[in-house]
Amino acid sequence: MSTAVRTRSLAMAGAVAALVGAVAAMPAAAAPLDHGTFRDTSSEVVEDCGLTLGVDREVNGSFLVNPHGPDGLAYFLQTVHGAVSYTNLATGKSYSTVFDVVDKDQVVTDNGDGTLTILVLSTGGQRWYGPDGKLLFRDSGQIRFEFLVDHAGTPTDPSDDDFLADLGLVKGSTGRNDTEGRDFCDDLLEFTA
Repeated sequence: MSTAVRTRSLAMAGAVAALVGAVAAMPAAAAPLDHGTFRDTSSEVVEDCGLTLGVDREVNGSFLVNPHGPDGLAYFLQTVHGAVSYTNLATGKSYSTVFDVVDKDQVVTDNGDGTLTILVLSTGGQRWYGPDGKLLFRDSGQIRFEFLVDHAGTPTDPSDDDFLADLGLVKGSTGRNDTEGRDFCDDLLEFTA
């Protein structure tokens, strides 16, 4: 082996050893502040849109809360999958929706006055079906919105936060919006009569 090749090999080995030592010296990734799953199912009879409806819901999801950034502020990630069926009890016909949504905090800002402003990216889709199971409408895409919370003096602990205000859309839907401008009650009456 030439001196140049040996010198290069030793230099690379030294660089790899230094990198391994640096990685070993790094602190372990912070543990999640909270995480879990949830499930909600319900069936009820309600009076809505001038009809007596059987409403059946099934919602499943998971969430993860991690500290981020130099201040350790909490960032949420949530996934939700579900279905809701609205059955006109007079006709037995149903109008149903299936949805999948991911909500992810993009930016959490400590306002310095005891509040946090949270910018959320919400992506996903919703499909609406008629009584014959035929797909009628599809809404999909993403939106961004903000809200304000009181952090109760503990900006890194979301367990004591209080919702203060919906600050509205920052960016409207970027996808397909078949139900935009439609009236839910009109659709329900049309498809379940």
